[in-house]
Amino acid sequence: MRILKRKARETSRDYALRVMTENIVSLELAPGSTVSENELSVELGLSRTPVREALIELAKTNIVEILPQRGSRISLVNYDMVDESRFVRLIFEIAVAKICCQTATPDDFLLLEDNIALQKRYANDDMHYEDFLKTDNDFHMLFFKIAKKQQTYKLMNSMSLHFDRVRSMSIGIHDGNINVRNLENHIEILNAIKANDEQLVEQLLTSHLSRYKNDEEAIRQKYPEYFKQ
Repeated sequence: MRILKRKARETSRDYALRVMTENIVSLELAPGSTVSENELSVELGLSRTPVREALIELAKTNIVEILPQRGSRISLVNYDMVDESRFVRLIFEIAVAKICCQTATPDDFLLLEDNIALQKRYANDDMHYEDFLKTDNDFHMLFFKIAKKQQTYKLMNSMSLHFDRVRSMSIGIHDGNINVRNLENHIEILNAIKANDEQLVEQLLTSHLSRYKNDEEAIRQKYPEYFKQ
């Protein structure tokens, strides 16, 4: 498991939750793998209580299974949950992007353009695929910030774990080429928001967030052990 630097004023529970979340999305904590409160506590330098609280929080969205007297297990991929996660994300993101069409300021567009510049730096470098994934996530998060819907983003994000780890698998089957395609999509979405074209924004986001369906067979072939039968 990859240990992240703890943020200033971050609670032990939030730190444990963030580290586990990022390792689940990156597949460092692979679907089907077991985790131990004791081992996680030692690795994170925390007591068992915040680790247990983080596991319980992750279990609420079925990304972790609590096994009485046996520890916990990272849930296998269930495409029904992936589809539901995408459904929730699509509804929220389209609504928020349409708000951005009407309310985004020049300063907001500068934030988005700075993010696009970072994506361009990482898109063609396989060594920085995790950096690209972070800037990709930040791009979508900025819509919620601009629309002043950060709490909505937090609610959506817990459900998005099912979708996000399949997205990590998509990167694996495309050998990084998917990053360039995602960058192109992001530029198109940004341009549509700048043009106040709500209909085009909806079309682009729907296509962008639905592409994982085209990769399902290839993902299952490469990662058969990760899927619930």
